[in-house]
Amino acid sequence: MKFFKKKDSSTVTDKTASTPKTKHNIADFIVDNCKPIAVGVVILVIICLCMAPFVKINYDLTQYLPDFAPSKIAIDKMDETFGYPGTGRLMLKDVSLYEAKDYKDKIEKVDGVDQVVWCDMTTSIYEASDFINYDDIEDYYKDNCAVMDVTFDEGDSSKLTHQAIDDIEDIIGDKGYIVGMSPTNKFTEENVEKEMAMILSIGVGMIFIILLLTTTSYFEPVLFLTVIGAAIFINKGTNLMLGTISYITNNISAVIQLATSMDYSIFLLSAYERERENGLPKVPALKAGLMTTIRTVLSSSLTTFFGFLVLVLMKFKMGFDMGIVMSKSIICSLLMVIFFMPALLLMWSDLIDKTRHKPLLPKFDVFAKVVNKLSPLVLAALIVLAVPMYFAQSMNNFMYGPDATGVGEKTAIYHETEEIDNLFGRSNLLVAIFPDEGNVKEKQLVDELKDKDYIKQVMGMTAYLPEGAYEGLLPSSLTEMFHKDGYTRLLIYMKTKPESKAAYEYYDEVQQIIQGYYGEDNTFIAGNTPTTEDMENILKKDYTMVNNLAMISIFIVVAIAFKSVIIPIGAMIPIMAAIYLNMSFPYLVGTELIFIAYAVVSCIQLGSTIDYAILTIENYRQIRQTETDKNKAVEKMLEISFPSMLTSGGILIVCGYIVYFISTSPAICEVGHLVGRGAVFSVIFVTTLMPTVLKIMDRYIVTDHRDRRQERKEKLKSAVTKGRNNGTAADNGNNNNDTNVNDTDANNEAPVSNTNLAENGAEDTKA
Repeated sequence: MKFFKKKDSSTVTDKTASTPKTKHNIADFIVDNCKPIAVGVVILVIICLCMAPFVKINYDLTQYLPDFAPSKIAIDKMDETFGYPGTGRLMLKDVSLYEAKDYKDKIEKVDGVDQVVWCDMTTSIYEASDFINYDDIEDYYKDNCAVMDVTFDEGDSSKLTHQAIDDIEDIIGDKGYIVGMSPTNKFTEENVEKEMAMILSIGVGMIFIILLLTTTSYFEPVLFLTVIGAAIFINKGTNLMLGTISYITNNISAVIQLATSMDYSIFLLSAYERERENGLPKVPALKAGLMTTIRTVLSSSLTTFFGFLVLVLMKFKMGFDMGIVMSKSIICSLLMVIFFMPALLLMWSDLIDKTRHKPLLPKFDVFAKVVNKLSPLVLAALIVLAVPMYFAQSMNNFMYGPDATGVGEKTAIYHETEEIDNLFGRSNLLVAIFPDEGNVKEKQLVDELKDKDYIKQVMGMTAYLPEGAYEGLLPSSLTEMFHKDGYTRLLIYMKTKPESKAAYEYYDEVQQIIQGYYGEDNTFIAGNTPTTEDMENILKKDYTMVNNLAMISIFIVVAIAFKSVIIPIGAMIPIMAAIYLNMSFPYLVGTELIFIAYAVVSCIQLGSTIDYAILTIENYRQIRQTETDKNKAVEKMLEISFPSMLTSGGILIVCGYIVYFISTSPAICEVGHLVGRGAVFSVIFVTTLMPTVLKIMDRYIVTDHRDRRQERKEKLKSAVTKGRNNGTAADNGNNNNDTNVNDTDANNEAPVSNTNLAENGAEDTKA
């Protein structure tokens, strides 16, 4: 979308010669060498397609915690000493205590399983039923159902852990199911790729339909999708230089790239066809159109580029790979439009001409008039609602941790988890390590923790070692689970959700108890709750920083482009209104937001939709060069701009909502929902607000910055000249009193200047 004035630089006149000389530029080079360039692009695409499968995808968001986060330090220490275990929770239905015990024994023998925590560790289940107090074991067995907590030898995303889960499912069959972080990680890894393949397929089909409706050839959508497809493949392949990227980045980048970069190829085709309509043959028309496109697209894409790039500054490291991948997608799209599309245009322009059809979109003249009349009312309503919207978007209920980004309500594993929690309550694991200072001290700590009402179970060496017994009697395979390299490991199960005020409060209390025995510097506690608490503290600061930087960088880009500090303010008004309404909507309807999605989408929405406002400003400026009436200029602007916004915004809306409806990953689903809804609000606000904003900013838009500077100089010069003339006249008429002359001169200068300014203002209005 353009917002620079264009100058024809295809020829320059040599001052030393009487005839013009051709100036060779990048467009000449690209068009003249389009065939070898196209071959090179095809080879690059093939190479990138081969590279893409080797990009490692990370499904463990805890790895993106900064190194200074306490939970990250604890995870690293845990992993270094004992390994950081994956966790799961298993429920068996319609089983007796003896049958459950048999299943437990089989599961403990599975390769990759560390241990299975069940009531048999504290109660002899082989006693007669009359001697078993079922109230004491109701956390693990009730209503003929048994629930067990499983820890694995390796982490949630380990292949060994995933294989162990498959083996456990084979053992229990239809008798039950296993849920928790490790099964959730496995489910996400296995299903996200399939879902995104479906999302891209449906997205391409829907975009094809949108392009058919908004273009004038049945073959143009094929051209556009070929160009953007090549850009997507190159972007995916070059992700190999990052080594590993998050699954969220991997799965939203292609959709967002598809939605935000289509404009670039549309613009080149429009510029090319415009030059052909002016009578130029194909090759000269393509060169002229490409040169115009390079200037325009390079400048306009900077807003999107910087909107994405600021994400790399997040302390939560997922922002780094997301910022790199998303901003790189803009570069790849630009390069494909500039270098690859010219060859395709020369090859396919005849086919495009043969498949022409009448415009399918109606004219928007009546629509433009209605919107122009309603625009002041919309601006007034926005002014009234601005403060409530600002506070509403800051009052959302957020979720931060891995538990929130796991699986959504569309999955069986979500409902199985709910069933277990409803029957047996929550089980939230904390893993603590501290110096091994003897079993007596450890036993005292375990007993104190067990006395807490919110503690479900505490598992350590003392659970296996009879009181007073020598640890050396136990096999090393057991002792090394809890005592190793001078450290002790303790598994603490709390009766809370991983992410809740109660969980944070109880975790802090557990931490203080352990530190009371072993000191603050020697205590390390990992788990979903400490990880979530750290993510909350870090992401809140990240959001404020990247959001402010995105606004500042985009403001600077637009200010440089228009050489004005007023125009960027006008351009950002509707977009910021759309962002605030988008982010306040969850609060208004009473739903929770995943903060990771919230933090990144505000930058995505700002960077990808600011062009809608820029487009209206540039079109209005071009129209006002020949149209003296502001209202008519605004209406013409809407007629021209709305179809473009409908195309670009429609693609973004469709892509966002396809992700929302199909993805089972809450984080990816949330990103899609926010992007789609944000695009709806951006299109609405730009369409309805910009007419009034443009008329208010008219003098800053219509008059070139150099003209405005010259105008101010002329006004000042005129005011000074008239003031001197009046002073001279007064001096000639009042030679007897120099003081009175000076007073008269001083008093006359101001009104003359004001009169001159008023006259100039009236002339500006007429112009």
